[in-house]
Amino acid sequence: MRAMAADPTGRRLVAVERPLPQPGPHELLLQVLACGVCRTDLHLVDGELPPHGTLVVPGHEIVGRVVAQGSAARRFEPGQRVGVPWLGGSCGTCEFCAGGRENLCDRPVFTGWDRDGGFADYATADERFCFALPDRYDDRHAAPLLCAGLIGHRAWRMAGDGAKRIGLYGFGAAAHLLCQLAVAHGQQVFAFTRAGDDRSQAFARSLGAGWAGGTDERPPEPLDAALLFAPAGQLVPQALRAVRKGGTVVCASIHMSDIPSFPYSLLWGERVLRSVANLTRADGEAFLRLAAGIGLQVHVQPFALADANAAVQAVRAGRVDGAAVLVP
Repeated sequence: MRAMAADPTGRRLVAVERPLPQPGPHELLLQVLACGVCRTDLHLVDGELPPHGTLVVPGHEIVGRVVAQGSAARRFEPGQRVGVPWLGGSCGTCEFCAGGRENLCDRPVFTGWDRDGGFADYATADERFCFALPDRYDDRHAAPLLCAGLIGHRAWRMAGDGAKRIGLYGFGAAAHLLCQLAVAHGQQVFAFTRAGDDRSQAFARSLGAGWAGGTDERPPEPLDAALLFAPAGQLVPQALRAVRKGGTVVCASIHMSDIPSFPYSLLWGERVLRSVANLTRADGEAFLRLAAGIGLQVHVQPFALADANAAVQAVRAGRVDGAAVLVP
């Protein structure tokens, strides 16, 4: 089968031929129908996340069709469409798993990092960590839900039930979904993009943002919460300046550049700074139910699998409104 593997030494993906993988006892063999390109994939390709193997195949927003099952796999039927997220496995026994926080598992397995992901014709996945997908989304439009949507939803919940004014820093795949989710729940959205990015700001307004500007600007009124999807540590002090007393800043990236020092006065006033780490299966089920009911406008830019490097570069350069999706 064809696959595009990460070569961090060259900050690129390389085409490789791999034998068709065989599913283990609890695994599914999936024909990949679509796979989203996430910012985390860029961190792996760029070497910002240390590789967990040689020429690992990235991709953790997989929509696939079941073509074979392991001996103990019973959840899904051959031919059924399923989704594969970032969290591909957990130990089930550590204190975090036992406490319902498998996203913090001490021995996790991540799709496209610890095991080969969906930048390929076929992939295997542990069926216990796969999701049934809402019928209202086709393959391409379902793929971004599996990370941009799931992780974004977890970050949004961390903003707190009382948050009425929410800032979204970095208006990419996650923020374009969260903007709609927040507006549907009666919240005001303030979108922050790269300075001078008029196109992305117009895109944000088209999805319901009441204000859009550059990350170098202050919002017209204090925020209750700020969600950071851009992996830029220098935005943390700026977001703290933008939130009111008692407000929350949530860092939603797997990797972020170093946060610069800042005066304690920015944190004082019972402001909260926290991070999001991965997801739980309960998170996924809750978000996909919500997405099925709301009917999100998922904006995608499709790329052929052979053009995966072009897709990565487009995301890296901020040239995609919504999400890039590979289609084998």
